[in-house]
Parts: sequence; C-alpha cells; structure tokens
Amino acid sequence: MTFGRDEHVWIPESDLEGMSVDTLAVRAGQIRTGQLEHSDAIFPTSSFVYGSAAQAAARFGGEEPGNIYSRFTNPTVQAFEARIAAMEGGERGVATASGMAAILSTCMSLLKSGDHVICSRGVFGTTNVLFQKYMARFGVETSFVSLTNTDEWKAEIRPATRMLFLETPSNPLCEVADLAALSAIARENDALLVVDNCFCTPVLQRPLEQGADIVIHSATKYLDGQGRCVGGVVVGPARYLDEIYGFIRSAGPTMSPFNAWVFQKGLETLPIRMRAHCDNALELALWLEQQDCVEKVYYAGLQSHPQHELAKKQQDGFGGVLSFLVRGGREQAWKFIDATRMISITANLGDVKTTITHPATTTHGRLSPEDKARAGITENLIRLSVGIESIKDLKTDLDRGFQALKD
Repeated sequence: MTFGRDEHVWIPESDLEGMSVDTLAVRAGQIRTGQLEHSDAIFPTSSFVYGSAAQAAARFGGEEPGNIYSRFTNPTVQAFEARIAAMEGGERGVATASGMAAILSTCMSLLKSGDHVICSRGVFGTTNVLFQKYMARFGVETSFVSLTNTDEWKAEIRPATRMLFLETPSNPLCEVADLAALSAIARENDALLVVDNCFCTPVLQRPLEQGADIVIHSATKYLDGQGRCVGGVVVGPARYLDEIYGFIRSAGPTMSPFNAWVFQKGLETLPIRMRAHCDNALELALWLEQQDCVEKVYYAGLQSHPQHELAKKQQDGFGGVLSFLVRGGREQAWKFIDATRMISITANLGDVKTTITHPATTTHGRLSPEDKARAGITENLIRLSVGIESIKDLKTDLDRGFQALKD
C-alpha cells in the first residue's frame, strides 16, 4: 500500500493467506483507524495534510509513502482495491470511475499507436464502440472474432497484436471462452489476455488462475449488487497495474471514496448473492426451455448449451444472466417485456432485483445492423439478469409476458 502504517492499521495479508474467496470477500483489504472501528471506515476528503513542509515535499517526491490527493491516494479506495485483488488472486487492483473507464484506462496505459487488438464480437455494445471508434482514432486497430472459435483468434494474430480482449460468459448470449486455449495463443504471440469477468465475479471464476494477464470488472454490476453506484476496477500483476495507476493519476477517471466504500460493503455479501443468482437463473432457464413461445434459451448451465462442459470446468457456477428468443421479432419482444409488472425494465444487470431488457435497442443499440447480426443480437432476443426474488414470483411475472404473446 502507498501510505504509512503509522496512519492506519491494515489487517496483515499474511494472516489471510490460503483463505477462501468467501472469507476474503469479508476480511481482505480491511483497515482500522486509531478508533479501531469494526466496520470499514470511509474517508470522504479531497486532500490530506502533512506534519511539515518537508513531509509534504517527501510525499510529492515519492520519498515517503502516504496520502496526497484522493484522485490517486485514498484509504477507502485502496481498501476496495486490495479486497478485490485478493479475491481475484492478483498482485494489485486499480479502481476507476466506471467499468468502461477501467477498459479505457487499460487500453490507454498498455497500448500505443500501431498496436493491434483482437476482440470478441460477444462483448457489451459500448466496449465494441470504444475499440471500433475511439481507440481507432489513436491508431489502435481492432479485429473482431467469434468468442468460441479459437481458429479465428489464431488467424487474426499479427506481429503488431498486443492484446486479446474478451468477456466470458459473453453479453448477452452467454457464450463461454476457452481461457486456457486463448491464454496459450496470447503467450505464444507476446500479447496480453484481458478478461472482463463481470458476469461471473471472482466467486465463480478467477481468470488470472487460468492464464489471463488482466481482469476487468464493472463494479456497478454484481460487486455492488444493489444498483447503487457506478464504478470499475482492474486487477493483475503490478508491472501492468502500475502503468494503469499512472494513467489514472494523470487522467483522473478515478473512483470516489463513497463509491469505493459501497462496493467494499457489497463484496461482503457477494458469495452468498452469486449462489442465489445462480440457483434462480438455472431454474428459470430450465422453465423457459419448456415454454411454447420460446425458440431458444442461452444459459451455460443448460446441457443444451454448446459450452456447458467447458463452463463446468472453468467456472464454479453459471451466473445470473440468461437470454432467450421469443417467436417473432421486435414487436413480440417488446410486448413480452411490457407485460411484466414486477421485473424492472432496465439495461443494468447484476442487481438483487431481476431486470429485463431488449439488447438490440438498448445495450447493443449503437451497433450497426451488420455488427448486430455478426454478434447474434436479433430483434427477438430478450436478456434477463436474474435477481434473488422468489422463483415462484419471477415465473408468475414472466408468465404475464407469455400470456401477452398468446392474446
């Protein structure tokens, strides 16, 4: 950590060595002030004072560790970073203002003009736009490939390829990447494997243990779990994270202390919530497969899913997000969504409240028709982020959608 032990007392990391992710979610990155509070403290301050002008100069000059300015040194933010890094098994974490800020900061820190990125087509729509439109302005070229076809990844490798970027499971079709295979491709070609682990969280999947170089989260989703704050975080080896931290310090897409405190408290219940999400999602997926108005269900927990066995191998659960196709097009999809009464119509996911959205016109609405088609985003696709409500009540609400299609 970057501040002195004389200011705050950290729970020694050595005491947590070998503990499970459930324990790390509650105990890792915990600090106590001189008040010895039990709950995590929050430090809502923009700056910090020094005992002398000489101490201020030493801190600004990097000769003495300690807090300087909350854009890049804040105890609450650092506590959150330490906790999620411990859960992911990474050396360091760097928090950002949003999940997209985490992706942007990673790219701006580790890529340069002339570099080439290979990205899965099955990513969040804004991630696609970031690479295709904005990174291109800085001379970074991106090729988009099938998440599950390793031959396509190999075919797109160039001497300038610096990064392989993907989400697994993917948004919104829940495709699963073979992390071991993609890690081997990256290492053979001196490229970085960057994995968005938003859907699984470290409770269900730890990509660093499977060969990834960097893990990214939108903390807005499951890490918070209650839709309260926006934030992101990057985790990985210090040699990469130090560079990202340098960008954060200079460019300023930083996480606020309050948001960091909310996310840190959210992590404490993450293991319990993720298992409840998984249980509800699997039961709903099985139920949806039996409905006459459904053409197809996308969920890795189903035996019908093409990467079901792979997901069982590299994940500790199948997550809380699923998608399905209703018979018809946009009109039928919207009719289904509008007929629900309890489920929230919103594009956010990872909440304890179940949410429903139409990806083609929301999360992936900025993609061209051609890019939507290549990514499998059809007009009759509906995405559910399954919450922790009663499964009976969820089925009752979704059945309103099916009844509307039959009327």
